[in-house]
Amino acid sequence: MARTRVRTVRVPSLLALSLTTGLALTATACGSDKADSGDKSANKNGGGPVVMATTTWEGALAKAAGAKDVKVIVPSSVQHAPDYDPKPSDLAAVAGADFVLYASFEPYAKKIKDAAGSSAKMVETNLDNDIATTSADVTRLGKLFGTQDAAAKWNTSFKSEYSTLQKELKAAWPGGKAPAVVAQVFSTWSAKMAGADLRGTYGPQAVTAKQLAELETKKPAFVLDNIHMTTGKVLPDSGARQVEIVNYPGKDLDLLAVYKNAAETIKKAMTSS
Repeated sequence: MARTRVRTVRVPSLLALSLTTGLALTATACGSDKADSGDKSANKNGGGPVVMATTTWEGALAKAAGAKDVKVIVPSSVQHAPDYDPKPSDLAAVAGADFVLYASFEPYAKKIKDAAGSSAKMVETNLDNDIATTSADVTRLGKLFGTQDAAAKWNTSFKSEYSTLQKELKAAWPGGKAPAVVAQVFSTWSAKMAGADLRGTYGPQAVTAKQLAELETKKPAFVLDNIHMTTGKVLPDSGARQVEIVNYPGKDLDLLAVYKNAAETIKKAMTSS
């Protein structure tokens, strides 16, 4: 997902003061999952793990991996999640978590855990909807949570559904030929799923006049944009149809819906072109 427009998030002074009342932080608690192999698959109440996810994307990965108690900090209505300013209530909610899932480009993730004094294990996720990356993340989280069977079952269903979507998209190719496309760098996964002829990429920075000229020479039929970082019409005078791709799941944390929605959006664009 997007790695730009990241800004530093300041922890409210009230929370900073609360740290002096006896909340102790350890170095290992602040590390990533790569630095800590400890198993926290059961929470202090003996049930499944309590997972705090920074966004619905991480939350959906946790749910797919088999976690039942998943809470999300950034509301699904926030279009560009890294811009979110955590509230004191967000920070307080982390205190009861066993795991905190975050992405490296989210500036507030470690501050959330530190300010709340949580002993939760920080787990960095690889937010990329490429099928291989998603499957690997779900498998890894299932192992961390102690829910390997649920993660494996989800992955089997996911790969089957993905294959079905690929076949449907191929059947919708205009004239039976893979369409030429250019894509925002964080939407290339959708071009891959569609079996499209990916001729160029742009972003995450603003597209320059020179880049636009280069993209036009690729003669794409479609532009697969990233709705979370859109800068408007990318090739307005080229005749290419712009398709808005959504990377984040909704508040229902249904990760499969992201792929289904992208496939439906692309298929609709191809069949109406």
